[in-house]
Amino acid sequence: MAYEFKMTRCVEFPDTDMAGIMHFTNFFRFMEAAEHAFHRSLGFSVNWEKADKSLGVGWPRVKAECEYKRPLRFEDEVEIHLLVREVGAKTMTYLFIFRKHEDGKPVEVARGSLTVVCVTKDKAAGGMKAVVIPAAIRAKIQVAPAELLPKGN
Repeated sequence: MAYEFKMTRCVEFPDTDMAGIMHFTNFFRFMEAAEHAFHRSLGFSVNWEKADKSLGVGWPRVKAECEYKRPLRFEDEVEIHLLVREVGAKTMTYLFIFRKHEDGKPVEVARGSLTVVCVTKDKAAGGMKAVVIPAAIRAKIQVAPAELLPKGN
């Protein structure tokens, strides 16, 4: 069972603002990319159209936040470390720790979280309906050990 995933991204020029710093909204894009890669690493997809793999569920956000500690700039390499903080019957919360290397040492530059809810399409109502996380997905995901989760998050 998995409780963490790491990926590295390079800050591209379009990710930056006029001050040359990564725009705050792109941290959320990077979190989403890490979440999608985490699901793919487990053999699932967050894409509705791949129902054979994703079991026909989606994961809309019900809460998203990010705390910024240091700037990221064009061409910085950043590691996004996803940790599963909570798993409920219908929801999951991920913690994301962003780190870049300075003088050969990893330095935390931001910390964020996403809470997502498992839904299916409700064709009758024309929307979505919260459902219990499918057993096939739940069987592959667990909460990260307490010693890996920063205190206060």
